[in-house]
Amino acid sequence: MANKRALSWSVAMRDIQNDRARRMDVREERLRTTTGLRGTPALPLSAWRGQSGRRYVVGIHALDDDPAEVGEAVVIAVRRGGDGTAELVAVAAAGESPRERLARGWLTRARARGATEMHVHRLAEDAAARRAVVADLGGAVA
Repeated sequence: MANKRALSWSVAMRDIQNDRARRMDVREERLRTTTGLRGTPALPLSAWRGQSGRRYVVGIHALDDDPAEVGEAVVIAVRRGGDGTAELVAVAAAGESPRERLARGWLTRARARGATEMHVHRLAEDAAARRAVVADLGGAVA
């Protein structure tokens, strides 16, 4: 008796597409940091996976930090649940010019929606790249 299973090509391709569709949710992926090393404090880092599948490394900051000091970055307001899972509350791009700076009103609205942390992605090269990251993370949330 043979243990060979016949699988049609179309069924296999459908399964792959369905798997990709399931994985495209925006989510946090915790990073390992230097917690295991002696004498060094843990780096407060994490990463967010966008709808495109791209990963964005972020620094984790207290919500009380001054948003004016963020500079050119993508800022994500996050609500951390009791089980440690993160939920994206709002996302916005902050720039160098006064028109692009993150408004205090944005932070107040995020706090009112239950945000407990601010995640900052500083690796986007320019304003267009920051807008693309915001869109990939679900810019309609902001």
